[in-house]
Amino acid sequence: MNKVYESPQAAVADVPDGASVSIAGFGMTHSFPTSLTVALREQGARRLCIVANSLGTGDYRSNTLIENNQVNRLIVSFSARAGEATSAAEKQIAAGEIEVELVPQGTLVERLRAGGAGIGAFYTRTAVGTAVADGKETRVIDGVEHVLEMGLKVDYAFIRASRADRFGNLEFEGVGRNFMPAFAKGAKIAIAEVDEIVDGELDPERIGLPGIFVSRVVRKTVDVPHDHPAPREGRGADSARTYNGKKGLTRLQMAETAAGLVPNGSYMNLGLGIPTLISNYISGRDIVLHSENGVLGYGTIASRDDYNPEIYNAGGQYVHLEKGASFFESVTSFEMVRGGKVDFVALGAFQVDAVANLANWSTPNMIGGGIGGAMDLVAGDVTVMVLTTHLDSKGRPKLVKECEYPLTGRNCVDIVVTDLCVLRHTGDGWRLEQVAPGFTAAEVAELTEFEFDFADFAPGGARADGGAAG
Repeated sequence: MNKVYESPQAAVADVPDGASVSIAGFGMTHSFPTSLTVALREQGARRLCIVANSLGTGDYRSNTLIENNQVNRLIVSFSARAGEATSAAEKQIAAGEIEVELVPQGTLVERLRAGGAGIGAFYTRTAVGTAVADGKETRVIDGVEHVLEMGLKVDYAFIRASRADRFGNLEFEGVGRNFMPAFAKGAKIAIAEVDEIVDGELDPERIGLPGIFVSRVVRKTVDVPHDHPAPREGRGADSARTYNGKKGLTRLQMAETAAGLVPNGSYMNLGLGIPTLISNYISGRDIVLHSENGVLGYGTIASRDDYNPEIYNAGGQYVHLEKGASFFESVTSFEMVRGGKVDFVALGAFQVDAVANLANWSTPNMIGGGIGGAMDLVAGDVTVMVLTTHLDSKGRPKLVKECEYPLTGRNCVDIVVTDLCVLRHTGDGWRLEQVAPGFTAAEVAELTEFEFDFADFAPGGARADGGAAG
């Protein structure tokens, strides 16, 4: 048995017009099967349905097929990202040239796994009460509402691994497993691009995906430079917004405040944006960080001069490992979340409202949005902590009476950490716990749309830096 093909072009030569193709990969340039994607662009198949977590931009990711007008349908977790330039995908979606279905990240990998396992459908708590659940069957199981999701099969899957042998067995490094097993299992024909094809066979103990799930193997021919994410201009970790002529907390101070609210012995997931900075404030503590791209036990963000390109968090930032770390695929990662093994989740937000609803994946000016794993993360039995600036860039409250933006989850937020305060949801309403230096509880109330209890919060109480309240 020999599954090795001479080139990416040969491996994708039979992809027909109208085929469905899943393209695995996480982040902006991480672990994408770029050689296969570029080969498919050159091959020219049209009217493709692309299944992916995110599209990326430029010549390295699946967006290259969209720019070449080869796609008419998308099934993705991210079709757009807030604050970034309008992509080719967004333009074609707006023009009605591409149909898009947004799927939570954990649901996406589970649908592909189920499709490959012969499971026609499954019920999940993810996305209940959101736009993703509109029109879908729901059912109450053990007193909790669930949404019916259909198994997903595709014609081809493009995946990436570090090594392969002629039998199609694959070996991964670091967090390189992420979506690869689920995407391969959901495909009729899975094609793997790898850094190395060994002469002989892989050690059975190191195989991350057995060759029975892989139809073709090819060596990579396109080298992708490692990106090193940098803060957007004006939004650095040391930046702070001004309220009433006074500086609020910086993003670093917000992260430090949030870290102080998490008890030792906790497993914690950090979402994109400000929450990723929390990893810099848990060193030496008994807190284990979980990331949905497949790592448990990572720590501080790595510098440009000291990083391993195979180890990065859900925000695509390179990170260092702590003792006891482990790697796994995305299906396993979301089992940890939905199964209640993760204790805390820290997320960013566009809006949080009076009844603890969360909106963080789309705004009215976005074409589609970026659900990612957030809907899965808030659906489990977990303490949800939101880190966000108190007002948005236009001076509008983010803590509102009722969310106007599409919901990520209902009644799911437990703690809010802003650059002005800490609020905790009690079940009946919100209670003020901390105030940033130089501010008063009354000032925070004036800048918050929903009401909260601060009757017992007297001057001299706790504040965000541990000193006296303003």
